Amino acid sequence: MKKKEMGSKQNRIVVLGAGESGTGAAFLAQQQGYDVFVSDFGSIAESYKQQLTDWHIRFEEKQHTEEEILQAVEVIKSPGIPEKAPIIKKLKEKGIPVISEIEFAGRYTNARIVGITGSNGKTTTTSLTYHILKNAGMNVGLAGNIGKSFAYQVATEKFDHYVLELSSFMLDDMFRFKVDIAVLLNITPDHLDRYEYKMENYAASKFRIAQNQSPADYFIYCADDPETMKMMESRKLEAQLLPFSIKKKLTTGAYLDQDQLIINATKEHFQMSINDLALQGKHNIYNSMASGIVAKVLELRNETIRESMGSFRNIEHRLEFVAKISGISFINDSKATNVNSTWYALESMSSEVVLILGGVDKGNDYSMLKDLVKHKVKAIVCLGKDNRRIHDAFEDDVEVIVNTFSAEEAAQVAYHLAKKGDTVLLSPACASFDLFKNYEDRGRQFKQAVKEL
Repeated sequence: MKKKEMGSKQNRIVVLGAGESGTGAAFLAQQQGYDVFVSDFGSIAESYKQQLTDWHIRFEEKQHTEEEILQAVEVIKSPGIPEKAPIIKKLKEKGIPVISEIEFAGRYTNARIVGITGSNGKTTTTSLTYHILKNAGMNVGLAGNIGKSFAYQVATEKFDHYVLELSSFMLDDMFRFKVDIAVLLNITPDHLDRYEYKMENYAASKFRIAQNQSPADYFIYCADDPETMKMMESRKLEAQLLPFSIKKKLTTGAYLDQDQLIINATKEHFQMSINDLALQGKHNIYNSMASGIVAKVLELRNETIRESMGSFRNIEHRLEFVAKISGISFINDSKATNVNSTWYALESMSSEVVLILGGVDKGNDYSMLKDLVKHKVKAIVCLGKDNRRIHDAFEDDVEVIVNTFSAEEAAQVAYHLAKKGDTVLLSPACASFDLFKNYEDRGRQFKQAVKEL
């Protein structure tokens, strides 16, 4: 897109939502010569207000002024704003294009894009992939759902590669953007309230990561994931397909041979013992396979990949070890905002567990946890305003279910219910907005509470 005259209404870009992605998009749009207006229906964090003021970008908070917004040639919306929001409906009625920050920023970079999506494991896999590429000396940026916004980095950096964590909400507002190396980890029920409670709508959203791909591109996917395989039957993908599996041997892609992780994605074969992986647990073998395939597609040296996959430290709030007190381990998995994430966390536990669950329930189906809860969980500590559905789901499976209403109370109760050798696991399976600002706030409050025990 060519730069146009400043300030003219024909040149108005409106950014809805002034968080990390919104402020970054506003900065890039201004840099490209657009007249930019930022509107947030909630209140804007002080740090973002300061940035917008410093950049002389007009903004409003706690309202949407329609006469300003409906003059836009294009609107960049925050992934958190649903399609059914009144302002989005009005924009669609007027035929004003609504896109994501990723779509917008993609127009202004020629970097090669690694895009990673999936219901679970995407932050871990994105972080691990970035770690491998950076360790190999590549000029690479990390963005999407993680780190500094993609748009801001496109405006201020000159990276040759980006590793992007892409949520279904971001993908929904991406149309022409192309991912050169796409990774789809898995598809399990999540955010169904945004998809008319239809699994096929949510799955189709995830598959948008492969849209616009050509035969020169790569699509990396889990051959063990039933929803992914079901969707693949009904679509023709242009890219080169690289599956990964821990259940069967594959001629191309990645698979397990006893305890050896094997990757055959390029001419050079890669092999590594799963015991040497920094990330342990079955779900993390999948994450490591996906990252390893990306590294091989980019023709990185085997030694570099091995070293990086062995030295990686997991992100905060994802199965993060907090402390060991009186022989009891405390694990912060606050990022587990859906049932499947909690399933993965429980699956990787080798001791008896006191499980801290609860928060804002997005229509969760807890039945998939029942078996693991029966075998591994001695008590459930609920952390949320309304815990009835957790009681209903597990009252026959555990002897003790206790309600708590703060991270401090939850940590104390769990500590008293646990004994030496047990694990207290915060893995809520729910969003956090009833008692906390977000999952990070929940995780940090929990860690603080554990330190005070």
